[in-house]
Amino acid sequence: MTWVMVLALAAGAFVLMAFLFKAPRGGWEAVGAALLLGIAGYALQGSPHQPGAPKAPAETPAANAKALVEARKALNGQGGVNAQGGQGTSNWVVISDALARHGQYGDAAGVLLGAVEKDPKNSDAWLALGNALVGHAEGTLSPAALYAYRRAAETAPDAPGPPFFLGLAMAESGRFAEARQLWGDLLKRSPPDAPWRADLEQRLARLDAFIAERDRAGPMP
Repeated sequence: MTWVMVLALAAGAFVLMAFLFKAPRGGWEAVGAALLLGIAGYALQGSPHQPGAPKAPAETPAANAKALVEARKALNGQGGVNAQGGQGTSNWVVISDALARHGQYGDAAGVLLGAVEKDPKNSDAWLALGNALVGHAEGTLSPAALYAYRRAAETAPDAPGPPFFLGLAMAESGRFAEARQLWGDLLKRSPPDAPWRADLEQRLARLDAFIAERDRAGPMP
């Protein structure tokens, strides 16, 4: 790939986000910075003079990447919870969801930073940011992701999404007792006819079984 093609692709991506997806003008600098960061990385590691060859992506899409996006939208609502930034903010989340569905979690997180900067009370954007950061860290709950989940919960205390996904991230990171507490509390306050209740009950039962089996096995020698 030549530098002309690299720059053309970057310019095309900027036009796509700025005009087709109608990203807010105030966030164009963030989009441009993310693209320039990608070009800088290519300059350091790429070899444009070499012939093209297939290569595994640096960030492999998770098998359930699309399912996680859809689950978040179902739990937090299609339009987001407590979104005060109007159509411009929701466009950021639309762009990030498209990236996250393909496992491009780092790029999705960069876009979502623009959303929460524009509207700090957008719970759905904070929740999507937490999920993107966990995905980018391959399932590890980083301090940044934990902060995003907590902001999502603060801006929408009654929404089931933040405790559900924070519990999921904690379970994946080995923090089983904390995950069990979060999911248990969520189940207690979930309406009997809540569409997510059955799935939550199944996950909680599997987690309880795992914890019980671990306790029976005792500490590792």
